[in-house]
Amino acid sequence: MTRHVFTPRRLGKPAASFLLSALACAVLAGCASRAPTAAAPPKVDLPAGWTAAGTSSPQEWPDKDWWQRFGSPELTRLVDEGQAGNLELAGALARVKQAEAGARIAGVALLPAVNFYGGANRAVPIRSGSTSTSADGTLQVSYEVDFWGKNRASAASAQASLEANRFDRQTVALTVTSGIVSTYLQVLSLHDRLAVAREHVANAEHVLTLVEAQKSAGAASSLDLARQRSAVARQRADLPDLAQQEREAQAALAILLGKTPQTFSVGPLGLDTIVLPQVAPGLPSELLVRRPDIRRAEASLAAADADVAVARANLFPSISLTGALGAQSSALMSLLNAPNVLANVGASLVAPIFDGGRLKRERERAIARKQELIDAYRATVLSALAEVDTALGQIRSLDDQQRLKMAELEQARQAYDLSEIRYKSGAEDLMTVLDTQRALSDVQNDMGMLKLKRLQATVSLYKALGGGWDGDPGHPDALPAKT
Repeated sequence: MTRHVFTPRRLGKPAASFLLSALACAVLAGCASRAPTAAAPPKVDLPAGWTAAGTSSPQEWPDKDWWQRFGSPELTRLVDEGQAGNLELAGALARVKQAEAGARIAGVALLPAVNFYGGANRAVPIRSGSTSTSADGTLQVSYEVDFWGKNRASAASAQASLEANRFDRQTVALTVTSGIVSTYLQVLSLHDRLAVAREHVANAEHVLTLVEAQKSAGAASSLDLARQRSAVARQRADLPDLAQQEREAQAALAILLGKTPQTFSVGPLGLDTIVLPQVAPGLPSELLVRRPDIRRAEASLAAADADVAVARANLFPSISLTGALGAQSSALMSLLNAPNVLANVGASLVAPIFDGGRLKRERERAIARKQELIDAYRATVLSALAEVDTALGQIRSLDDQQRLKMAELEQARQAYDLSEIRYKSGAEDLMTVLDTQRALSDVQNDMGMLKLKRLQATVSLYKALGGGWDGDPGHPDALPAKT
């Protein structure tokens, strides 16, 4: 550690020359040290394209405000409210501020430190003698010569940790946004399922009216009447459960927005108000700079690399120059008189001789930590690639299921209509009507669930692709929406 002391007061020639020489040595030694160069992230074998994307899909990236492509003004408003009020995102922002302070603290070691020490005392005799007053003051300026690059490595580690926290905030923002969109779609889906369930109840009650009329005319048995009443009761029993699921989904959405569930509700809309956006992923190689969690893993690896440099520098001696410029006087008013001014400069070298292997073990621990983060980076990249391919595969599978289920729905609806007509004319029994009614109900529920899954698969793809967030290294704290 190198320390210098200087003052604007005029010094004697020898003292001034000594101080200036010591300061020049410190500055030159500090300039000779170099900031550690962060190692490049480890290479990961990347595919040329996506397995389930198809060869004809354009290579483009999702929009920055991707949730607006669902065409719902209410959803856009809820996302804005969530990014402003979500508590997890607020905590992530607080962690960024902590990291910013840590980076500034680590950078202080690269700058000179100036301290002033002063004191005065007054001696009052108890029995005899005269009162005496003395005072002293010292101005000290210290500067650490970062000969081995330890302080610069510490600052680099803190800066990389800051970037990691910023990317972590991006990851939290992406998770919160996708959670809001997915939960909102679930609420709308439950609105639809409730509407379909009420329609089924109305249909069952309509059939019950027919059965009661035929029973009165002697064309239906008591067994037919009991069966239809049972069917109506079963359809009605589904309504409370669906209503509870709707309340739970709205409560989950309220928590994501940072609101109390008791004062929050979503408009009575359905999935028919939502536009199904078409998403085409970019190249797999672009994922490395598009996903904030990958950028976070890369920044954490850079911090660990700098920590290894710090641990290595701790094994070498530390050099320090210390100096002081001050004055002392027996009278307070004459403290700053020239004859009372004193100056001194000292040098010292401290080298670790025996510490039980602590510094060596710390370096080994830093190296092992770096290896851990290398493996974590690779795992993050592989997981990201798998998530994108999985989401693309889900979209393709759900599109096929919807197409086939739509044909089944048309046939089920036609079968139910025909069975009701034939039952009125006496050509079919009640069991046929009940079977076709149940089949239509099941297919409609399946269609509703497939529609929700298809929309949520699109949300999963947006999330897997990084949400359209532009990972510009120059602006690592830019959020995909206003916060």
